[in-house]
Amino acid sequence: MAKRTQHNASLAGVSLTTLQREIERRHAKGRVLRRKLHALHARAAKIESQLREYAALDVSFGVTRKGASPARRTAGGMPRRGSLAMSLQAVLRGKQMGVTEVAEAVKKAGYKTNSDNFRTIVNACLIKHKNLFKKIARGKYTAV
Repeated sequence: MAKRTQHNASLAGVSLTTLQREIERRHAKGRVLRRKLHALHARAAKIESQLREYAALDVSFGVTRKGASPARRTAGGMPRRGSLAMSLQAVLRGKQMGVTEVAEAVKKAGYKTNSDNFRTIVNACLIKHKNLFKKIARGKYTAV
């Protein structure tokens, strides 16, 4: 004869109807929690989108984090030090260019690099930052 555990013994006296009601109650609570989680995910996505917008503005207008020194700019308005994505966005704003063209344009505008494979790095950056760049055709991009 199998020995009953404490847990099984405590459920032995509970009716099937009571157990079914408890399961239904937990399922309902799970649905409520899933809706709350979905709402939180939507809210977080909206906040992330706003943060991306402000991050783009930070470089464009020279606004910096508290305590940080502003990025120095070249005559063309490009940040000398700063993220490649923001520099690419400044070059692509209002234009459509191929990867090679934009790599040359960003260097011409003052972006400093010592990379032997800068075109590949630019291509990876354009692909990675889908929130900043839109692919128009194969190898052609514009700023969003």
